[in-house]
Amino acid sequence: MSDIAGELARVREAFDKPTLRLLDRKWAPFVLAVFKSSFSRDRAAVQCERLHAQVDAYLADLRSIGTETPNGTGRSLCVQWMNDQWLYRDLGDDGEGGGTSANAEEQYSLTSHALEALSLVESLARDRALISESRLAMIVDAVRHRATQANPDRDERLRRLDLQIAELASERDRVAGGGEIAAASVEEMREGYANLIDLIGQLPGDFKRVEESVAAMHRQIVNDFRAEERPIGEVLDEYLAKTDALMSLTAEGRAFEGAFELLRDDALLHDLKGDLETILGHPFAAGLKSVERRSFGATVGLIRTGIDDVLTQRNGLTTTLREHIVNHDIVKDRELEGLLREINTELAIWMQTAGPKARVRAEIMPGNLDAPHLRERFYDPQSHVPPAPLADVSAQAPAAPSLDAMRRQGGPQLPEMREALLGALAALDASTDAADASIGDVFNALEPALRRPVEILGLMQLATQLDAVGHAGSVEQPEFDQYLTVRPDGTQRTFEVARITLTDDETAALAALNSGATSD
Repeated sequence: MSDIAGELARVREAFDKPTLRLLDRKWAPFVLAVFKSSFSRDRAAVQCERLHAQVDAYLADLRSIGTETPNGTGRSLCVQWMNDQWLYRDLGDDGEGGGTSANAEEQYSLTSHALEALSLVESLARDRALISESRLAMIVDAVRHRATQANPDRDERLRRLDLQIAELASERDRVAGGGEIAAASVEEMREGYANLIDLIGQLPGDFKRVEESVAAMHRQIVNDFRAEERPIGEVLDEYLAKTDALMSLTAEGRAFEGAFELLRDDALLHDLKGDLETILGHPFAAGLKSVERRSFGATVGLIRTGIDDVLTQRNGLTTTLREHIVNHDIVKDRELEGLLREINTELAIWMQTAGPKARVRAEIMPGNLDAPHLRERFYDPQSHVPPAPLADVSAQAPAAPSLDAMRRQGGPQLPEMREALLGALAALDASTDAADASIGDVFNALEPALRRPVEILGLMQLATQLDAVGHAGSVEQPEFDQYLTVRPDGTQRTFEVARITLTDDETAALAALNSGATSD
């Protein structure tokens, strides 16, 4: 029986992988064209909203020229491609140390499957490197190097080293003796460049596969940790061991560890950068496009970026493990386990008497406890100590003021002021016309006890009750009286008050007001 069945199974397994599923779809050219236009070596990730808008713009451009396109919007297509494992969405770094923050935005990046598909299409779209001397020489050199490393025979190793030394010494002597140095032709350099591009083009997919392998291990370890039912000590020992051997558990991780030992050599990378610049300085590079020159010259940056991405993913895994180990609270787990056990016991007791459709009302959140007020502070005897007795300072008290002194410090004396005002107006009426005398003239003629500054307010109150303030001179040219007041301490002060005169009727109203009669 032939092995066609086994081959068919292997081919079907290959076609089930996202890479070939992408190439086998009807809209594969459109999807790969979008990926090629949106992502590059310099732009490995694109913000989600920006990629949605770009895909919408690509759809509109193609539809405007009559090209058939898939149905859907940019957002729906990106979500579909993410579910098909061609796009990967995560939080981008915040630019500060490479970590993430609350302000980080979601972004898309190509998976290793999409990168493989792009690499395959790119290799088919450009001129393939045909069989040539440089290609065969590269193969022969690689085979010789690996054979030397694989052979443990000491004598064979020395023989190979002696041959290499002899060849290099002979070439050095020839060049040192003035031998001709023939630069590689344009055709030879073009063939070698094509071989290098094939190898360099595989680097992004290789790095991405390692990163995805570490991410898958990350998810698997976290899920195992959360579902772990073994003793906590055994769990910690196993996961610490996994952390130590993190990169050796997968084929991609082991390959990366071997390459990392080589690529961490800064001197090697520096020499590689110089060799790339030398190649671009050859005349054949004049026929390269600016994009090809820039991409070829950025090979060292591509290598460094790939290493940083893998190391960042690995550091995220170790950080997650450490946080799970540190934050795992076995006491809370035991309390929860005891509570669930008590619930199961109560349910078993309840089921002994409950019917098939019996229900128990359970609150999602427990209610408030009706607990009495608890003291917030302990009894302090110092809080109940009476204050110290007041000192007797009665001997230092000043002499008490007399009733007459307190009255002099008080408000206006309205009754005395009315009597004095009527008496003064009667005296003026006997000698001259009382209508020409103002209240200010009367005030200045009173005794000092009734000429306090506050008595002016008493006079204004009496005049207001008599409606005498309304004709206290004209508004355009008001007249003022000088009120000579005497304070209780004997000092004098002069105030200017609008001139107010009383008519006979107002004087009669003042007398009636003084005797307690009412007037309108």
